[in-house]
Amino acid sequence: MKSAVPKQFLLLGGRPLLMQTIEKFHTFDSSLEIILVLPEGHHALWEKLCTEHSFNVSHKVVAGGEERFHSVKAGLECVIDDSLVAIHDGVRPLVSHDTIWRCFADAEEFGNAVPFTEPADSVRILAGDDSRPVPRSEVRLIQTPQVFRGSVIIKAYRRGFDPSFTDDATVAEADGVTIHLTHGNRENIKITTPEDLAVAGILAGTLR
Repeated sequence: MKSAVPKQFLLLGGRPLLMQTIEKFHTFDSSLEIILVLPEGHHALWEKLCTEHSFNVSHKVVAGGEERFHSVKAGLECVIDDSLVAIHDGVRPLVSHDTIWRCFADAEEFGNAVPFTEPADSVRILAGDDSRPVPRSEVRLIQTPQVFRGSVIIKAYRRGFDPSFTDDATVAEADGVTIHLTHGNRENIKITTPEDLAVAGILAGTLR
């Protein structure tokens, strides 16, 4: 992001991204228990930001780990086995209520739900110095929230870390879970670059 401020604390429309992400789930269902996983060194800054922005959505803060895998694992220690668990990137504030609803509803029926969008660009797979085209109809771009039955995802995260684990679906698959895909929303971008932040600002304005 080329910023001294951690990306989840950058401002979108005058307020930190992370607050807007949390609010999206809170406004979807105010009874949801929200567990926020942050590096321990960021806890004091988060408290300061909550005070400055009068942020009062109830949530529990947990210390994260070295990799995303370890952070999710830390958050899952606060989860009840028989609950549905939605694991979401803090820098995806434009997830829609419809996407959240579909993920919870499908996870209730199928045991898990992972949202996706379809690529608009042509896709090629690298093979050494060569490449080959792949039909777009066979490719899905994966988003969050990824929702699982608590008992399933907690069990999956009992394994050790592997660099091939890029999200929660890959961890669950390593434990033998069949992943159910459901539709996400194209605006639900992961804000990781200055360009993403600019695009999110435009999208947020059109979604109001």
